[in-house]
Amino acid sequence: MQTVRHFLLALQYFTRIPITGRLAEWAGYHPAQLPKALAHLPGVGLLLGLCSAAVLCLALWLLPPLSQASAVAMVAALLATACTLLLTGAFHEDGLADLADGLGGAYQPARALEIMKDSRIGAFGAITMVMALLSKVALIAACLQVLEAGETIHSLARASALLIAGQVFSRLAPLLITAYLPHVGDTAQSKSKPIAAQFPARAWWVVGSWLLLTLLLLYWLAPSMAWGWGLLAALAGGAVIAWRLHVRLHGFTGDGLGAAQQVGELFFYLAMLGSLPGLAGVAT
Repeated sequence: MQTVRHFLLALQYFTRIPITGRLAEWAGYHPAQLPKALAHLPGVGLLLGLCSAAVLCLALWLLPPLSQASAVAMVAALLATACTLLLTGAFHEDGLADLADGLGGAYQPARALEIMKDSRIGAFGAITMVMALLSKVALIAACLQVLEAGETIHSLARASALLIAGQVFSRLAPLLITAYLPHVGDTAQSKSKPIAAQFPARAWWVVGSWLLLTLLLLYWLAPSMAWGWGLLAALAGGAVIAWRLHVRLHGFTGDGLGAAQQVGELFFYLAMLGSLPGLAGVAT
């Protein structure tokens, strides 16, 4: 039952999904629970992936087929992306924008952290957020076109699996960052310090369980897709952010974790797009 409580706490922290009333009272709250809740971040990604996949399938079912209007792929990708933005409140996208403002606006770590705490968005942040969202929608749309999503039940299953994997795999790198980099910044006001502090080693089995469950679902929906390469690409994207955090800030912040998720997701879709042409028209 404690595992369920920690998962509900993770939903409260990382999404806008309402956990209120008696359910919130039952879940309870204590700062000591926050690091354990962090282990359920891939589970949060799984739920978000299922929701965005449902929106994608509905859009492809209601709209004309891709063979008649290729732009339908862009519309479906946009709706699926909007779904995750609404469910998370653009939580990770905001982190990416703040990190871009901080690293782009100052060289000294203290000044960069000060800029990142400013609620106003600057030119670096705005440009980075726009480019990230455009790239995400374009990559998903391109994958849908290659998969001919919606033409067959198998292509629809592959497209759904793609969105699920992107949400789960991209949330692994932030966990690794909290394990290997120190937290920096104003710890008294930071939202990321309590949840990332003293991440218990035994909580990794929770992370592994969510990853195993996701892989089982992915290989059931689309066994012929290169999920291993996608996972490595997502981790590589997170590693790029981890490297910049280490070099520029000498540690991580909550904004850095959000940026790692976003860049990892982009790397995932890019890698999967490169692996998809050989699957076009293949039945599973």
